[in-house]
Amino acid sequence: MVRHTVVVGGGVMGSAAAWHLASRGDQVTLFEQFPPGHDRGSSHGTSRIFRLAYDDAFYVGLAVRALPLWRKLEEETGREVLELTGAVDHGPVGATEALHRALTAAGRPVERLTPDQAAERWPGLRVDGTAVFHPEAGRVHADHAVEAFQEAARQHGARVRHGVKVTRLAVRGQRVEVVTDGEEAVVADAVVVAAGSWTPGRLAGVVPGLPPMRITQEQPVHFPAPDALGWPSFIHHGGPDEAVYGLGSLDGVKVGFHGVGPVVDPDHRDRTIDQQAVARLQKYAERWLPGVDATEPAALTCLYTTTPDEDFVIDRRGPVTVVGGFSGHGFKFAPVVGELAADLVGGGNGLDRFSMTRPRTGG
Repeated sequence: MVRHTVVVGGGVMGSAAAWHLASRGDQVTLFEQFPPGHDRGSSHGTSRIFRLAYDDAFYVGLAVRALPLWRKLEEETGREVLELTGAVDHGPVGATEALHRALTAAGRPVERLTPDQAAERWPGLRVDGTAVFHPEAGRVHADHAVEAFQEAARQHGARVRHGVKVTRLAVRGQRVEVVTDGEEAVVADAVVVAAGSWTPGRLAGVVPGLPPMRITQEQPVHFPAPDALGWPSFIHHGGPDEAVYGLGSLDGVKVGFHGVGPVVDPDHRDRTIDQQAVARLQKYAERWLPGVDATEPAALTCLYTTTPDEDFVIDRRGPVTVVGGFSGHGFKFAPVVGELAADLVGGGNGLDRFSMTRPRTGG
């Protein structure tokens, strides 16, 4: 008997889950509340960082696992979504050495750089203190990735329905009822809830024990640069303010602070740009990014859904699989997240690190 699985949320995670589930033979229906290519959530735009460099072996291993799955997606769809341009991490020696140790332990290429060596390679990027470079990093085109996952899911028979909002979930024994805003009621064998910042609301009263998730609006900017597509992705650890990330893209060099935006309601935010945050990023660029035009910032907004420990939630309760809380660093792992979700739907075990019942840490 073919299992019918509904996926709630057509961002990168839900679309990746739909791909894996459909490729395994599930009858998949994906509901996304907004039109294709929308910019209301966390999966839009031209750039997300892909990198292996974490000071945590768990996430290094997860990123290593993701890399061939991104390539598999590209092979199935004929779309290029991941471009490896390398990544530079710089700042205090403690931070860079921890990354060097983690990548070396995983058997991945990494090298130390002096500020002069970095400046010679990338004159538009000024390095602070010590630096490491690893080549297995770069950027994912976010919009193209979502489109590719959905295209691949369709190729395996999935139905992808945009403009359909799920308003209610109800567990009915071993099955689950999914009700839409059009009063359509679908009874499925399983549901994957991957609704980004809407996940806590969709699961209210349905799944007990969900970790708290803080929803914030972040304000990165793009700065013009003539060679933006040649830039490595980069992270400035322990910078003059919070940690700063950046990468080249079709829209310029994207730069942002990590997870410092105001708390918002995803349904009622006005997406007003925080001009103080933009001014801080301009000041940062003037000092550390001589290769960009800091006088012409193009600001945008996106949503972070952050757990107290910044680990993800990928877990199952009965017929409901929860995929959420990606805390501003999950996009790179999307094809693995989809695989983990499909494993859970199929009755497999999840990873303890992403369990809803893990010990609560963090702020």
